[in-house]
Amino acid sequence: MDYIIIPAYNEEKVIQKTLEELYQEGYTKNIVIIDDCSTDNTKMIATKFGFLIEQKINKGQGAALRTGIKYALEQGAKKIVTFDSDGQHDPKDIRLILDELDKFEVVLGSRFIGQTTNLPFLRRVMLKGSVILCRLFYGLKLTDSHNGLRGFRSESASKIMITEDRMLHASEILQRISEQKFSYTEVPVHIRYTEYSLKKGQSIWNAFNILKGMIKLKIYSKQE
Repeated sequence: MDYIIIPAYNEEKVIQKTLEELYQEGYTKNIVIIDDCSTDNTKMIATKFGFLIEQKINKGQGAALRTGIKYALEQGAKKIVTFDSDGQHDPKDIRLILDELDKFEVVLGSRFIGQTTNLPFLRRVMLKGSVILCRLFYGLKLTDSHNGLRGFRSESASKIMITEDRMLHASEILQRISEQKFSYTEVPVHIRYTEYSLKKGQSIWNAFNILKGMIKLKIYSKQE
């Protein structure tokens, strides 16, 4: 069984369209939406499209993914895809990720070998810088290091063990891929930046905090 894990927090403006697009591509089963204590109508909208898990307190995207992946594994998932709720991802790209999981343990989406619309220059520089750090810290040869559209076989998902509750989870996943020596590949995906998604995106300050977190993860991993 294939499961799609969608963390969501205060996405009432876009989540219906996001989920409708998934349905239009035939993904009408095994959608798991993890609501991270939204204060708007996200929960009400999401329950019409998939199984909803409500976090008791707001803990962040990493914690929501941990909850969703754990649930999918308990249900016997064979393949798991993570998918953002803000409308950036194209459901058409899921098929390629699922197909590549027949050959690789982890499949990562890349906006830099796919098509991206309205990517701001500063965001591009930040993302490219993180690719360099990913190679230095983890030895992974990637073109895109922080893409929320990714896939795991059940065996690899069970070993990822996300502990970072918020945005640092993306770096932690890459570190786990390196530590566990998972076979991996990148596939082209389409990212759609909108005024809405850019407002919710990373700032320079957030990027700096992620960099500090990556250094922390690297230091702690050496001490273990």
